[in-house]
Amino acid sequence: MNIDVCVIGGGAAGMFAALTAARSGSSVLLLEKNGRLGKKLLITGKGRCNVTNDCDAEQVLQNTPRNGKFLFSALAAFPPSRTISFFEDAGCPLKTERGSRVFPQSDRSQTVLDALERQLRETGVTVRSGRVTNILADDTGVIGVETAEGRFLCSKVILATGGASYPATGSTGEGYRLAQTLGHTIIQPQGSLVPLETAGDDCQNMQGLALRNVAVKLLNPKGKAVYKDFGEMLFTHFGVSGPTILSASAHIGKGDGWKIAIDLKPALDEGKLDERILRDLDQYQNRSMENALIDLLPRSMIPVILRRIGVDGTTQANSFTKQNRRALVEQLKNFVIEITGKRPVAEAIITSGGVKVSEIDPKTMESKIVPGLYFAGEVIDCDAYTGGFNLQIAWSTGYVAGRAAGQAEA
Repeated sequence: MNIDVCVIGGGAAGMFAALTAARSGSSVLLLEKNGRLGKKLLITGKGRCNVTNDCDAEQVLQNTPRNGKFLFSALAAFPPSRTISFFEDAGCPLKTERGSRVFPQSDRSQTVLDALERQLRETGVTVRSGRVTNILADDTGVIGVETAEGRFLCSKVILATGGASYPATGSTGEGYRLAQTLGHTIIQPQGSLVPLETAGDDCQNMQGLALRNVAVKLLNPKGKAVYKDFGEMLFTHFGVSGPTILSASAHIGKGDGWKIAIDLKPALDEGKLDERILRDLDQYQNRSMENALIDLLPRSMIPVILRRIGVDGTTQANSFTKQNRRALVEQLKNFVIEITGKRPVAEAIITSGGVKVSEIDPKTMESKIVPGLYFAGEVIDCDAYTGGFNLQIAWSTGYVAGRAAGQAEA
């Protein structure tokens, strides 16, 4: 089978690259090793699919801590406004929620996938199930791909196999091997936007507790705040998770000594918080401390806080000292958790690492090493925070790769 462009990987970036190349007039083959397209797309945004963020290209770059500058041309060519227009025009009405996050009005990822699959059919993309074992190339560049079912000859290949997160969806890191075989450098993949493991058992004792409207800081081993966020977090059986924690995880570097500091009452300064505590102590003066703080803290957090300040839970509220109050205020404004590591990359929302960006032309996503080889999506060493930014990177790089590969053949 001879085709112009072969796209490897039927995720968000691969589908978008394929339909863009086909719109340019090229014959396109999309190869996906899973039995269906968009398997990972279906679980994004807790099954609702955070399609993009309703912001400008510059804001996407600001929310891309790793190699954001590399994406400048791609985001200029296909910013969030074009993503929104594309899906609206493709029969997938959208809505914007808190944090400018954009979701389908249906609240179902399947709606997004349906729109993409309709576009693939309308543009004439051939979709086949198959695992690519090798990308074939000679001195002139790409000449085809090899699968278990046979060879497909083409002069353009777009590699969009994803990263190494959520391997059950097909993101097993195979794209790294394919690129490396052709001479590309692979930056060691690791989890980004990943839950964090913590020391001690405080988090485990609060397992299942979700906090909203808290201020979170990530402290490096020297105690310097390298990332700040505000929003939601979750205590788990291994440590901490939730949107603010996932974004903070992208900034954790090598070595030990990283910590998370949480302001549990960011709306109150220390003076106002102390006044609030005094009112509660007066109202519940005949109760034990474990019952006197029920208006101030979630039930499962009270024993943890009291243990940290050295106060027995059975202590009467009317015997809670000024020194105890001072310690309580400090804990509420600066609840520090020691990080022992990240959860495995398989649990990460996105992968940090991948094909080295200096080996890719940022204007076309074409390899600087192998003519005719293009990259799109998470296989590239770029990653962003939560909020629809990573999917926007998939759409933008998929568009640029598809346009460049398709026009080269058109």
